[in-house]
Amino acid sequence: MANALDGLDTLTGRDGSWTPDTDSNTSDGDKSSAFESEPKEEEEEEAASSGSTTAIPSDNSDTQYHGRQDTGHKRSRRRKSIQIIIKEANKGKYTLTANDPEFQAILQSSMEREAARLSGKTRNRIRDLVFTRQFTTFDRQNPLASQSPFHGFFTLFWLAMALLLCKIAAQNYRNSNSVFGKAEILHLMVDRDLFWLLVTDGSMVFATSFGYFLQRAIANDYLTWNRSGWIIQSLWQVFFTGIVIWVSFYREWPWTHTVFIVLHDMTLLMKQHSYAFYNGYLSRVLRRRKLLAQKLQQLESMEARETPVPNSPDAHASGIDTSTLDHLTHRRPNIGPRYSTNLSTEHSEIATVAKAIEGGEPLNKEQIQAFNRLINTEITILDEELRGKSTTVDKAYPKNLTLANLVDWTCLPTLVYELEYPRQERINWWYVAEKSAATLGVIWIMIILSQAYIYPVVIETVRQKEAGMTLDERWKQFPWVLFDMLFPLLLEQLLAWYVIWECLLNVLAEVTRFADRGFYGDWWNSVSWDQYARDWNRPVHSFLLRHVYHSSISAFRLSKTSATFATFLLSAVVHELVMFCLFKKVRGYLFASQLSQIPLAALSKTRLMKGRDTLGNLVFWIGLFIGPSLITSLYLIV
Repeated sequence: MANALDGLDTLTGRDGSWTPDTDSNTSDGDKSSAFESEPKEEEEEEAASSGSTTAIPSDNSDTQYHGRQDTGHKRSRRRKSIQIIIKEANKGKYTLTANDPEFQAILQSSMEREAARLSGKTRNRIRDLVFTRQFTTFDRQNPLASQSPFHGFFTLFWLAMALLLCKIAAQNYRNSNSVFGKAEILHLMVDRDLFWLLVTDGSMVFATSFGYFLQRAIANDYLTWNRSGWIIQSLWQVFFTGIVIWVSFYREWPWTHTVFIVLHDMTLLMKQHSYAFYNGYLSRVLRRRKLLAQKLQQLESMEARETPVPNSPDAHASGIDTSTLDHLTHRRPNIGPRYSTNLSTEHSEIATVAKAIEGGEPLNKEQIQAFNRLINTEITILDEELRGKSTTVDKAYPKNLTLANLVDWTCLPTLVYELEYPRQERINWWYVAEKSAATLGVIWIMIILSQAYIYPVVIETVRQKEAGMTLDERWKQFPWVLFDMLFPLLLEQLLAWYVIWECLLNVLAEVTRFADRGFYGDWWNSVSWDQYARDWNRPVHSFLLRHVYHSSISAFRLSKTSATFATFLLSAVVHELVMFCLFKKVRGYLFASQLSQIPLAALSKTRLMKGRDTLGNLVFWIGLFIGPSLITSLYLIV
């Protein structure tokens, strides 16, 4: 998850499904705030919809994130209007009078959307993540891989690795009459507590079903997400992480076991979070849809008053030319004359509707029909939200809440939950075997390199501390420890990235027929740290973008700068937690390193670095080369 946090303002957009207007196509994650009703200013960038589904105090992402600083000021200027309510009359008939907040919210939402359309404003929105059919850069199935002018360097790298293994094997044979040497790291991995490690890992995977049962309870109206559901899920996530860390300490596992179990715990934690908070949002959408359906039934049984005579006093206050209201329920290009959103002075059909509502008069048949169309418009919007990216209604919420869907989601190589993903037609089992063999082979290379070049340095450093060497004496050894681990840790970092993002994730993608293999970009060409952050680990970056960055903006009203810092801060804390589990002490070196990426990313945008791609790439590689060795040496020495 390291460095996967910067560049948070960038997300590829897509054109969503049809909705009656440009602002109703909300995105995943923070969709609860997409129905919040607020006054619109000339430069406001938030999406508008009805106020019955407001931002929940939990995970939100993707939809509204601009202009929140002015929210309180805008609300203070909002003019209160007389609300309406359906009152039951004799013989099961109804009349429309004041004080029904749901109808007022629906009308206000539609009026604001239409006012925005007529004003010709351009609104910046966060759209859904785009999942497309693609291959990883180094995959042999990628036609661009073999055609790359740098393909020979890829071949050269693996040839160099093979020759290096031969050299290490020869040295091991000369020193210990065995090509494998003493293999201490391999013994650490298999000789101690391997069974309990596997039991713990299996229990972790099984425990992720907690979110499924919680969502089923919410879908069946035993709980509500916005009240108790998100609190229960958050407490569970804290418990889930805490118990795994406690087990690793209690069993006194070696670093090999600890790294595996903690990183897998973090992966499952992100998966649970995305699954729970996205389905939690959809549960709120479904509840709102049920409410609107009830209101629609009430409208259909209403008793309408007679249409006023054109010259009567009521004609101007409550008469509506319903022939022009079709624009409220049909999508049109976002162009047109600029209109003020002050409905008290505006001359338009939506302003006429507002005046009719504020007048408190019972509505006539044509006005009731207008309300009917508005409610149907809102229901259409909610239906689109419940379908998400699914191509059929069979996968729409809550039909997606099945154990089969949960198992499939757990195995998918992505951390952002969707109702449907692009899939391949079949599984290529030869490809699975190839990538599985590559996974095991690269792990074997990593063990050999660690045994030959890293393990001796670490053991010597630990021996010095146990022998009672003072800190000043150990500091004198710091430069040598740093240089001894420069090249080995760089190789280990490259191989660890390759085995996870090129081999392991492709195995999972092929087995699950997951077609979007865009797990990384050409991060090696990065000219800034924010570019590297976006490209080297796209699954984690996408998760942080949706569930942390945009959530903090929409739920907590943070600015984009504050949300970026909050995201980096969370990531830095998580990385330092991993170091705490590994070294059993808190030093904050990795924490500081993570936060240092903020000023480094800002530096890349200054005149000194802007436009100087070679210099930027050089600075990037210097940091990537020295950083791991520097941080590891500090944790070992101090």
